[in-house]
Amino acid sequence: MNFDGRISHRKAVDNGYGEKEMNGTNLLLKAYYEALYERLDAKKDILTVKVKVLLQEEMAKRWPDEIDEEKYTAYKDACIAFVDERIEYYNPIGIQYLFDRRRAKEAFELELQLNWYDSRAEFAALVEAASEKAERGLTEETLRPLAEELIAEVGAFPEKSIISGYETQPALGKLPDYVVARAIREIIR
Repeated sequence: MNFDGRISHRKAVDNGYGEKEMNGTNLLLKAYYEALYERLDAKKDILTVKVKVLLQEEMAKRWPDEIDEEKYTAYKDACIAFVDERIEYYNPIGIQYLFDRRRAKEAFELELQLNWYDSRAEFAALVEAASEKAERGLTEETLRPLAEELIAEVGAFPEKSIISGYETQPALGKLPDYVVARAIREIIR
């Protein structure tokens, strides 16, 4: 699992958004990540079970003759580790560094070289949706409901990129990311 949301967000900060607009957008994106963290952390056990079911289904569908018990266990363990990693990915305690402008360009370029999926368009859509919602004005009372609306609209970034990248060109190396993204999609909807 890559830290593409974190890196891409720093790139978005450098894309010329107006300071006032970006402050509201930043605040809403922080609330979005926090809401995702809380949902997934509260449903971690359900998410783990869902991952195991989806993994079995996908392996039976695409690689029925290539996976033995040992390989299945290795993929299951990887998926479960990815669940923990993805939950921490949204953790609001570690999210403050998301918005740091330093080295954003180099980090973004490195991300593009490391990811097997391209999440730039999905992130741009997330920022655009957050920006539009932030333009309505944010208050303490509206922040969380707007973050929940954002989740309902765009999902849990970068799930769409991972799912479409895998479905376009399935590969065993992509399987853990894909299974976790699918499980998260089902859990948060």
